[in-house]
Order: sequence, then structure tokens, then C-alpha cells
Amino acid sequence: MRKTEFAIGEHYHILNRGVDKREVFMDDRDYHRFLISVMLLNDEKDGLLEVWRNLQKCNSEISFLEFRRRNLQKPLVEIIAYCFNPNHYHFILKQLEDRGIEKFMHRLGTAYTMFFNKKYKRSGALFQGRFKSIYIDSNDYLLYLSAYVNKNHFIHGYGNGDWKYSSLAEYRGDKNEENKICNPIPVLGQFRNLKDYHEFLEANALYLKNKKEEQKYLLEE
Repeated sequence: MRKTEFAIGEHYHILNRGVDKREVFMDDRDYHRFLISVMLLNDEKDGLLEVWRNLQKCNSEISFLEFRRRNLQKPLVEIIAYCFNPNHYHFILKQLEDRGIEKFMHRLGTAYTMFFNKKYKRSGALFQGRFKSIYIDSNDYLLYLSAYVNKNHFIHGYGNGDWKYSSLAEYRGDKNEENKICNPIPVLGQFRNLKDYHEFLEANALYLKNKKEEQKYLLEE
């Protein structure tokens, strides 16, 4: 049984990693497919990912942005922040529908595993069991965790520059409309301006990079 009880309107830190700590994103196409899956599987109506794939095979002229606008009606979760790293991912999610997080994460894990196994001619589990989750029990923790997730690539030593597979670009307003998947307002709305948030972000990210093993709230990776 899962220890976390997901409640509508509450926020949760969600993560999973590759089985045996293996890489689950091998190239840009893998990251892109995961991003597309995140966008199209977050809806009460299931099957949109398959519909989009079939439209591509038929050389449909409809844009991805237009497809999303026409078809995504009732999301299961609100994505506050995310980061996809070579061997694991992080989300901050707000549950919008009953069992929304469970439905969304099950769809995402199943669809991406099928894609990955077919592409790399493998079989079996890709991720390390069920996703991990922890309840975000205070506003301070939500703000603190946003820094951890937005700069997770840096915190884990994958590089010092910006990472395009995280929500940081959306927090900065640098991502085009077609690829936006998160709502940064619950975090950014608590700061006077972007400069203040990014000062908070950089200071906490550097601290977490140096002290991550000591943080009681952070899930073990």
C-alpha cells in the first residue's frame, strides 16, 4: 500500500528513477517523447497520445499546439515544476481530480516504458517500482522545493548551465507556448519580481548542491 494519501488541492513531490539507476533518457528524442507524454496524458480523457501519434503518421497539418487546445479539457493534475535528468525525474504536482496523481503517473510510466523498450529493443521494467511521493506540508517547503526541482540538474552535478528539460525556462518566460506544461504562478506570485525569485533560486540551489545529503525533506535518489 502507498503511504501517501493524495488529496484534491494539495501539493506533492513526485519522483522516480531508472531501475538499477540506469539512464532512462538516452538522447533528445527520448526527452521530447517524455515531454509530449506529460502534456497529452494529463487529461481526464485517455488516449490522446495515441491519437496524436496517428495524426503524425497521416501527415496531418494540425500543429501540436492546436491539437492540445482542441483536446485537453480537464487535467488530472497541475504541474508546478519539473526536471528530467538522465536517470530520474522530479515533479511538483497539485492534485485536481480524485486519484489524479495516480492515474497520471501510471499512464506516464506505462507509455514511456513501452516507447523506450521498443526503441532500444529491451523488455521489462524501466523505472524502479512505483513512483515515490511526499506531501508538501507547508508553503515554505513548496518554495524551497521549487528551487530544488528547477535546478535539480545543477544540484546533481550534471552541468553548470541551464537545462532545457526542466521548468526553469518556463519560470523565466523563455519557453514557447507549444512546450509549456507547468504553472509557475503559485511560486512566482509570492515574489516581488523574477529577479527576487532567481536570487532565491540560485542561493538555495547552491546550498542544496553542497548539503543535499542532509536535507530531511528530500527523497533519496
